[in-house]
Amino acid sequence: MDHMILEIGLAVILIALVGLLASKIRFSVIPFYILIGMAVGPHAPRIGNLDFRFIHSMELIEFMGRLGVLFLLFYLGLEFSVGRLMKSGRSIAIGGTIYIIINFTLGLLFGWMNGFPVAEMMVIAGITTISSSAIVAKVLVDLKRTANPETEMILGIIMFEDIFLAVYISVLSGLVLSDSSTLGGVLLSASYALGFMLLFLVIGRKAAPLLNKVLNIRSNELFLLLIFGFLFLVAGFSETIHVAEAIGALLVGLVLAETVHMKRIEHMILPFRDFFGALFFFSFGLSINPLELGGAVWLSLGAVVITLIGNIVAGMLAGKSAGLSPKSSANIGLTIVSRGEFSIIMANLGKAGGLLELLQPFAALYVLILAILGPLLTKESRLIYKGMNAIFKWDKKKVPKKTVPVKDLTGEG
Repeated sequence: MDHMILEIGLAVILIALVGLLASKIRFSVIPFYILIGMAVGPHAPRIGNLDFRFIHSMELIEFMGRLGVLFLLFYLGLEFSVGRLMKSGRSIAIGGTIYIIINFTLGLLFGWMNGFPVAEMMVIAGITTISSSAIVAKVLVDLKRTANPETEMILGIIMFEDIFLAVYISVLSGLVLSDSSTLGGVLLSASYALGFMLLFLVIGRKAAPLLNKVLNIRSNELFLLLIFGFLFLVAGFSETIHVAEAIGALLVGLVLAETVHMKRIEHMILPFRDFFGALFFFSFGLSINPLELGGAVWLSLGAVVITLIGNIVAGMLAGKSAGLSPKSSANIGLTIVSRGEFSIIMANLGKAGGLLELLQPFAALYVLILAILGPLLTKESRLIYKGMNAIFKWDKKKVPKKTVPVKDLTGEG
C-alpha cells in the first residue's frame, strides 16, 4: 500500500511521455499507451524505489481502466441522442446482422482450416467477431468523426454486437464450461439484453423534461455527483443482466444527450474521459506479456488478414443497405476493425474451460495488432478508400451528355 501512489504516479508519467511522443509525430496515442503498458509489468525490472512491475497497483489500474471505458462510451453517447439513433433502427439491425454473420462465419472457417476442435473454433470465432467499443469510441472522438453520416451505423453495430455477445457468451459458457446449453436460457439472455436496451431508450427519451428539471443544479459538485451516480448505477446494473457495462454507459449518454444540459455535461466529463481512458489502454497493455506471444505469430497474422477482409466487405454491404456512399461504407469497416476487451474475455473463457493454451497468446497478439492497426487505418481511411476505388471503380465519374443542336420549325438554327 505504501508504494501504490508512487506506482500510479509512475504509470501516469509513462503514459504522458508516450502521449507527448505520439503528438510530436502526429500519430494516434492508443498504440503508444498499449505498448508502454506491455513494456512494463511483471516481467519488467525494479530500479530503486521505482517498481516497473506495478505489483501493488495492478488491480487499481485495472479498475481505473474500467472507468475509462465507461467515460469513453458515455461521452460518445452524448455526441448523439436517442431520437437520432432510433430513426436508423431498421438499417442498424440489417447492418449489424450483416457484420456479425460475415465476421463470425470467417472466424469459424479460420478455426476449421487451422485444424482446431469445435470448442476452440467457437472461441476463435468469438475473438474475431466483436469490436472494441473503447478503441472505436476513442478514435471517433479524436478524429472528430462523430458528425459523419456513417457514425450512426458504427454506433448501432457496436450496440448490436453487444446483444450478440450476451447470447454468445451464454452459448459458449454452456458448451465450454458445462458441455450443455439450453435454448430457453439463450433466448432468455437475449431477451433481457434487447429488452433492457430498448426500454431504457424509450423511457429515457420520454423522461427528458423530468431530467431537465432534476439536473437544473447550480453547484457543479452536486451536478457531477448526480451524473456520476446515474452513470455508474446504470452501467453496473447492465452488467447484472449480461449487457456490457460499457453499453450501459453508452445508453446513459444517449439519454442525457436529449436534455438541455448536454453541453454542460460534455464539458465537465471531458477531463475524466481523457485521464481514465488513457489508463484503460495502459492497463490493457499491462495485461499482455510480450514474452509469451511468440508461438502464436502466424496464427494471429492470418486472423488479422481475415478480419480486415471481413470488415471491409461487411462495412461496404452494411453501408449500402443504409443508403450510404461507398466512401462512408468503407469508413464503417475500417473504423470498427479494432479488437480489444471483448476478445480477451472470450480467450479467458476458453482458459477457464481448459481449452488449448494457444488461445491466450493468440488472442493477445491478435488484439494488439488490430488495436494498433485500427486507429491507423481509420486515420488514413481517405487514402485507403482512394486506393480501393481505383480497383473497384465505386465512384464512377459522370460523363456529361453531348448536346446536339436541333433545328427549329422554321428551318433556321
